Amino acid sequence: MRVIAGTCRSIPLKTVEGSATRPTTDRIKETLFNIIQNDIVDCRFLDLYAGSGQIAIEALSRGAKHAIMVEHDKKCAQAIRDNLHKTKLEEKATLMERELPAALKLLTSEGPFDLVFMDPPYDLHPEEEVLKELKENNLLTPESLVIIEAAKDRDCDFIEGSGFELVRTKVYKNNMHLFLRPVVEGSAS
Repeated sequence: MRVIAGTCRSIPLKTVEGSATRPTTDRIKETLFNIIQNDIVDCRFLDLYAGSGQIAIEALSRGAKHAIMVEHDKKCAQAIRDNLHKTKLEEKATLMERELPAALKLLTSEGPFDLVFMDPPYDLHPEEEVLKELKENNLLTPESLVIIEAAKDRDCDFIEGSGFELVRTKVYKNNMHLFLRPVVEGSAS
């Protein structure tokens, strides 16, 4: 696993061994960043269930202004600290070692965020609650983009009635990315 592009290009990143994390492959990460490339520069990035921090680090390497990574697992948090040190991005990033979605209540003064990436454990299914907390805690603007990584066969019924609209889906061999934007009150979608 490595940083693909930007100021930290080709720097290898540490990940936690075992099945608790599923690092996004370089190929999928490259596809994701090709899709969002016009939204990265100077953005405020929120990485939920951050794992090794590789997605936020890629965003910072490509020009994001600041990234907050939320991860409660101690081994993963240490990997994030190590990766931030290796890439010299400590000044542009904040690690929050807290459980989700409760941690979102503590981020009210940090928002809003332009891009939110969420890659929860596939068997956890917290998306509906996390989306609700993002909206209720004013962590988004009408233009914010929320990206959810999920298993390819994940039922996406949680989107209906969530206050978000699905603007794009990118399906890969075993998983997918869902791209959502907040529905603006009073507008037709």
